[in-house]
Parts: sequence; C-alpha cells; structure tokens
Amino acid sequence: MSLIDTLKQMSAAEDFFDFLGVDHDPAVLNVARLHILRRMGEYLRREDLGGLSDDELFLRAKADLEKAYADFTASSPLDQRVFKVLKDAVRPKGRGFVPLSSLALRKA
Repeated sequence: MSLIDTLKQMSAAEDFFDFLGVDHDPAVLNVARLHILRRMGEYLRREDLGGLSDDELFLRAKADLEKAYADFTASSPLDQRVFKVLKDAVRPKGRGFVPLSSLALRKA
C-alpha cells in the first residue's frame, strides 16, 4: 500500500500526527483538528508530488503537517479562516484610532 493510500484511510487527526511523528498539544488539536488537516491538504495540493518516492512523500507530508499545526498554535481558526464559512464571515472592525493632535477643547 502506498503512503497516499495509508493517509487516505486515516480518520482521526491523532492518527496523522502519530503516523507522521509530529508532536502536538491535545488542547490545540481539540480546538483546531479539522482546520489543521484542511490546511495540511492545502499545502500538499500546492506542491508537485508526482514522481516522489514514499520516503520523500512522508517527509513532505510531515513538514506540511508541522507547518499547518504551527499556523494554529500561533493564531485561532477564526484568524486563519480555512473554511468557507469563516472566509465569508465579516471580519471584526479594528478599533478606531484618534490621534491626540486631532482633539480640541470646546468652550462651554
């Protein structure tokens, strides 16, 4: 069985992390498991994987999983917006900035 077939048969995020030997915090995985796997898939689709051996594919998959996991340890799923529902959501407006130089005293 090829590496791709093995990965396709996995159903739990922990399976991917264990198989590829990527350390993870269960608390992060509990919150962002689907987001991390989706991002890993995006990274893999961007690469030309044709003609690579299973060993090379393993290293690429591991690196992409590590990179995807790092994305979600540094920020939240809402910040990363991997899924369409989050991409379409309105981003919260930043706090308005009013420089002190623009303020003036009003006389009553």
